[in-house]
Amino acid sequence: MENQLQNTELNPENQEQINPDTIFFKGKMVSTATLLQDYDNLLSQANKKQKERDRAVIKRKQEQALKPYQAELIKMQDYLEETKQRMIILFDGRDAAGKGGTIRRVVRYMNEKRYRIVALGKPTEAQQTQWYYQKYVSHFPKGGEVVLFDRSWYNRAMVEKVFGFCTEQEYQTFMEGVNDFEKDLIRQGTFLIKLYFSVHKDEQARRFERRKADPLRQWKLSEIDLQAQDHWDDFTDVKYDMLRLTNTNTAPWFIIRSNDKFKARLNCMKVILNAVPYKRLNESLDFVPDPKFVISGARELEIMKAEYIKNGKAIHR
Repeated sequence: MENQLQNTELNPENQEQINPDTIFFKGKMVSTATLLQDYDNLLSQANKKQKERDRAVIKRKQEQALKPYQAELIKMQDYLEETKQRMIILFDGRDAAGKGGTIRRVVRYMNEKRYRIVALGKPTEAQQTQWYYQKYVSHFPKGGEVVLFDRSWYNRAMVEKVFGFCTEQEYQTFMEGVNDFEKDLIRQGTFLIKLYFSVHKDEQARRFERRKADPLRQWKLSEIDLQAQDHWDDFTDVKYDMLRLTNTNTAPWFIIRSNDKFKARLNCMKVILNAVPYKRLNESLDFVPDPKFVISGARELEIMKAEYIKNGKAIHR
């Protein structure tokens, strides 16, 4: 057969019989278009697998880069246990900003007997009749313990305010009293760290789409999440008011830029470690937060105010 094909190709009289759209392949005539499509599919699959391998390698390197700081967090935990001091860390911010993922990295190697993660749901009827802080106070740490709030009492200043889940009087009462509440916590020996995770609007939308498409992530989506994009500017406005009224010298806010999840997690750990005067395990580590990813509450206010003046609203905040 091969000789016949060769003779056909070499014989000028048979050139008209050659079909450029087919080729003899593995014992049969096959469309060249089919072969090219198969090749493109194989190439696409190979590229996809290579990208997956590249992402896995990057993720592995990032997880390794966090480990020295996770070891420091264990050392910090030991200090709190030895001194019987308490720590409360507030993880607040926009939906899909990376709060939960950061919390998991912070506690990954910590002694699970000495920390708790608190993520409160919708208040019960009984809780609605109680002092607002009561449902949070019941989860406060004992000596030597760390409590991490995945959303905190600042829900009243953010979600409840935007969606009308509290009255204007309840909102005003909270904003007028929260600084004294936190000041008293700190005065009585509690380390209080307030973290606000800030993600861009388009990045938030991308993360929402990923959650919708991934069955393993769909549980993360709530009715509030689905409305977050529509209320973007509303959340920006209440964030500005929250920082303006509750960023104090005693209990300052740390704004974590979280478009890059790894950088957000790394710098969040640095903020936490810098809050406690424990004896460091490795003094050669870089404990200075990157100013591109950690912004003081005061600086964030300056940035937002300038954007309000220039654009009439704060961009990407």
